[in-house]
Amino acid sequence: MNQEKTDVMKTGTSTLGILCTDGIVVAADKRATMGGMIIQKDVEKIVPISEDMIITTAGNVSDAQLLGKLIKAEMKLKKVRSDREMSVKEVANLLGGMIYSNIRRMSLIPGITHFVLAGKDGDGLHLYDLFADGSVTEIKEYVASGSGSIFAYGVLEAMFEKKMNSEQGVKLALKAMGAALQRDTASGNGIDVYVVSESGVKKVLAKELNLKFTD
Repeated sequence: MNQEKTDVMKTGTSTLGILCTDGIVVAADKRATMGGMIIQKDVEKIVPISEDMIITTAGNVSDAQLLGKLIKAEMKLKKVRSDREMSVKEVANLLGGMIYSNIRRMSLIPGITHFVLAGKDGDGLHLYDLFADGSVTEIKEYVASGSGSIFAYGVLEAMFEKKMNSEQGVKLALKAMGAALQRDTASGNGIDVYVVSESGVKKVLAKELNLKFTD
């Protein structure tokens, strides 16, 4: 694939996060699109940024990749300078500032990015929505992002329960992602699911969708 084309393409995306009693379930599809065309079918839209934190990515690929690298570098620098890990709230606020600065930088290609941050620190489990304008919102139940989010929200609104555990959360995430993938043409090709718990970040499911025609 042409690297220049990959760097500027936008992702029609469906990602979500669900805060459960014993962990945070995070899911995303695997399709990347540009100008109504499917460019890549195996994109990793969930990115571990430490042993205890992950982000989902939506928006311009190049900007999302750059901000992901920058936040990981800043987290490492913080640990070297202060001899401690950053809290999830600190990471959320720092990344939110990066998004704010990025979207307001003059460019021929607007740097639009949207992240969902899930992590664990000394204060417990935390889920944040980092919107494309740089705003930072702590989520107490669930959040979805990307072009398929409206369909995911329909399922989440109807089926989320406050006392559900991560196993139930994974099942709900698959149903919500399934609705998004069926209705949003820019999302598809597969689903990745992670769980952030007291033991850290763990990938629990990677499901590919076979859409090839057979005789």
